[in-house]
Amino acid sequence: MTDMIIISGLSGSGKSVALQSLEDIGYYCIDNLPAFMLQDFSTRLPERLEASNGPILAGAAVSIDSRNKTFLSELDTNLNALEGLGIHYRILFLDAEEQKLVRRYSETRRKHPLTDINTPLVEGIQQERSLLAPLHERAEKIIDTTEMTPHELRGLVRDFAGGVLSSAPLLLVESFGFKYGTPREADFVFDVRCMPNPYWHEPLRELTGLDDAVKVFLGKSDQIEEMTREIFSFLMKWLPGFASENRSYITVAIGCTGGQHRSVFIGEKLFNLLSDKNINVQVRHRELAK
Repeated sequence: MTDMIIISGLSGSGKSVALQSLEDIGYYCIDNLPAFMLQDFSTRLPERLEASNGPILAGAAVSIDSRNKTFLSELDTNLNALEGLGIHYRILFLDAEEQKLVRRYSETRRKHPLTDINTPLVEGIQQERSLLAPLHERAEKIIDTTEMTPHELRGLVRDFAGGVLSSAPLLLVESFGFKYGTPREADFVFDVRCMPNPYWHEPLRELTGLDDAVKVFLGKSDQIEEMTREIFSFLMKWLPGFASENRSYITVAIGCTGGQHRSVFIGEKLFNLLSDKNINVQVRHRELAK
């Protein structure tokens, strides 16, 4: 069955970037599709692969947001109709902090879709958040783009697309630094700041958890080994429950102070352990990508 992704979110949160990133990997994309056309559009998607030429489509993606306000009142009915027909769809919702959205609009000088002579920008953003609440609640994945670069967003969107129709959830192991904030999209957050810190060893300070010298240093720690094994055991115990709930995307965040050494090292070890168990897993190091 062709993968169908509905992209929604606040204006200025990166929906255009998300849609373009899917188009780049072979998805057929429509921006601002009227919600009442969802059922007709989805029933016309090809269900099988062409044996000689490969997939007809990698998938399809549509953007539905506050520009669709005339039709959003019947969105629940439209989505329920898809489910009644057995059509599989996934909602990806992009969010961002209000101040960041205001700054982005100030920089681009674009008009927000819900502002007018009587509605200032901040009030328009607040109205939009309320208007899109049903899509936010139904979303399979929520990505906060407040401090995210377009490059990082493209990677996360493609990771999300990669989890389509898997027999088990796509697990993303993401390292991060607490000093830069906790990933809002994380389903689980593990704090490893209590582990031995290579930062206090001058030769290792400018290296990362991907460098051999740091791997040797942290690999000697019984605490690191125990922490990694306990996180791994936790995930192995509870992942089947997520699979039974038809969750296809789960983010496990591993955090240390700066996101350079301990979280990266443990994230890589978890990735290898999970891969050995044939878990559908990817690894991402948030701070190293900056």
